[in-house]
Amino acid sequence: MSILGFSKEMLKEREALHTAAEIYGQPAVWRKVYDKIRDQKQTIQDFLYEALSNEKLQIVLTGAGSSAFIGLSLRGVFLRYFKKSTSTISTTDLVTHPLDYLLEDMPLLLISFARSGNSPESVAAAAIADQICTKVYHLLITCDPAGELANYQTKSPKYVIVLPPEANDLGLAMTGSYSSMLLAGLLIARLDEIDQLETQIILLQVYASKLLNEYAADFKAIAEIDFHRAVFLGSGPLIGTATEAHLKLQELTDGKIICKRDSFLGFRHGPKAVIDAKTLVFFLFSNNRYVLQYEHDLADSIIKSKKALYVTGLMETAISLPGIDKAFELAEGERRLQEDFLPVCNIIPAQMLGFFKSIQLGLGPDSPSVSGAISRVVKGVIIYPFKNQLR
Repeated sequence: MSILGFSKEMLKEREALHTAAEIYGQPAVWRKVYDKIRDQKQTIQDFLYEALSNEKLQIVLTGAGSSAFIGLSLRGVFLRYFKKSTSTISTTDLVTHPLDYLLEDMPLLLISFARSGNSPESVAAAAIADQICTKVYHLLITCDPAGELANYQTKSPKYVIVLPPEANDLGLAMTGSYSSMLLAGLLIARLDEIDQLETQIILLQVYASKLLNEYAADFKAIAEIDFHRAVFLGSGPLIGTATEAHLKLQELTDGKIICKRDSFLGFRHGPKAVIDAKTLVFFLFSNNRYVLQYEHDLADSIIKSKKALYVTGLMETAISLPGIDKAFELAEGERRLQEDFLPVCNIIPAQMLGFFKSIQLGLGPDSPSVSGAISRVVKGVIIYPFKNQLR
């Protein structure tokens, strides 16, 4: 059996088996995540009921690194469906400047995402929130039942969701854990209609399988192009995808490929200067027709400028962009994915690009950091006591 075009033996030799299997296994894990959240629907709703009854409730989506980027894709859906003020604030910001984000008299629903839950900031952010706010509700979404976050002790109301074991990546770079926690958060935001969302899960699996089976060779070919920079662009919930995509390619290549991310409109305001003759530009197109108008204009201008080495894009249905080097279409037939769900499957191209580029550069994707600069769980962070000057 081969995975992403490589035999298991070759993947083992190249220290790539975990990452390849975790990228390829995502569609199956998503189904298990859906079943798990649906099975817990009533107990999750019971936990959220008291929190959401507070008119002044503030929702904060938090995590570190890739786990923080999940919130960038989910902020809008929580705002729209829970109708509460919602912010995405990384644990790394909450730990150093908590009083810039948290108010003593404002009830807080802190939704924490963490693969292992052992990053020093994960528990520290939750503890500082308990210290500052008079009322905190902790919703903890993690992949490791033995992790420090899953076992966080607090007097505040707490609900822990541990995702299926397959979501707990063994490779350095988060792949299946990222998309699985993202899906879990999305399903919680739309918990009232979770039974009706099963068709979206099935379509997600169809799109992901197309990317993994029909397009893998194309992404391998793109990875073999001699680009030194990469830019990922997305709008709305896909800005989170663009952010995770830029980190994924940079992590898996041990920083040899320098990456940036931005929104389509934001990219016009200065960041476009990064494009040169060694730059790969990757468009993550929305399927919202209103949004697509802005995205099409920016993409067309970049293609016509002919400044980038290679320009490609992921889209649900065909978009007229003469001159684009490669366009990846997801849809077949009449079924369409809701925009909220696009980030779950649209991260797969960047995962594959990072995986294939890592191998092309002679690195081992499971542990690509030759220098040891990055590790699966962040090390070296000392957590200092926080003194709340408001009390």
